[in-house]
Amino acid sequence: MPTVALYNTSGEQVGELALSEEIFGAEVNESVLHDAVVAQLASRRLGTHDTKTRGEVSGGGRKPWRQKGTGRARAGTTRSPIWRSGGIVFGPHPRDYSYSLPKKVRRLALKSALSAKVNDGDILVLDSLTLEGPKTKDMVKILGALKVDDALLVTAGKDEAVEKSARNIPNIKPLVANGLNVYDLLAYDKLVITKDAVARVEEVFA
Repeated sequence: MPTVALYNTSGEQVGELALSEEIFGAEVNESVLHDAVVAQLASRRLGTHDTKTRGEVSGGGRKPWRQKGTGRARAGTTRSPIWRSGGIVFGPHPRDYSYSLPKKVRRLALKSALSAKVNDGDILVLDSLTLEGPKTKDMVKILGALKVDDALLVTAGKDEAVEKSARNIPNIKPLVANGLNVYDLLAYDKLVITKDAVARVEEVFA
C-alpha cells in the first residue's frame, strides 16, 4: 500500500496518508494511457472545417462554350473541380471526431496516471485547503510554500474561493475530484490534492 506525506498549507509535513493500492499502486500501462489521451484530444476537436463542392461554389451556371466545333475539350461549367475557382473534391466537411473507450479501459488509464504520479513522487496531499475568499495572492503563497509552480490542483468538491484564486495563476489548473482525467494528470508536473479529494477519488474510482 503506497504511503505519501501529508502537508499543511504552510508546506510543513503533518503526517502520512496511506493510499489505495488498487488506484494509486496499480501497474502503469503506457499503451492505455496513450489511447486515453488520443481519445480525449479527439473529443476536443470541433470538426467545423468545411470546403465547398461544385454544387456549393457560386457561379458557373452557363456552359462556357458550345459542345462541338471549337477544338477544345467539352465543358459544362466553369466550377468543375478541374477549373480554377471550381469546387473541391473529397474535401473536409463538418463531422464529429469523438469516440469513447470502454469504461474499464478509461478507469485503467486513470489508475495508471495516478499511480505514475505516486511512483515519480509528483503527488502532494494537503490535510485541508480553505480560503476565506477569492484571493490569488493567498493561493500563490500556499503554492510557494509547497514549492510548486506547475500543478493540477484537485479539491473534493466545487470551492469557488479556491477556483477563483487559482485559475489566473500560470501553469496551475483547479479541478474537482469528479473531473479528474488522464490528459490533465499527464499535462501538469505535480498533482496537489486535498485529503478529502483523495477519499473522493478512492470512493468513485474503486
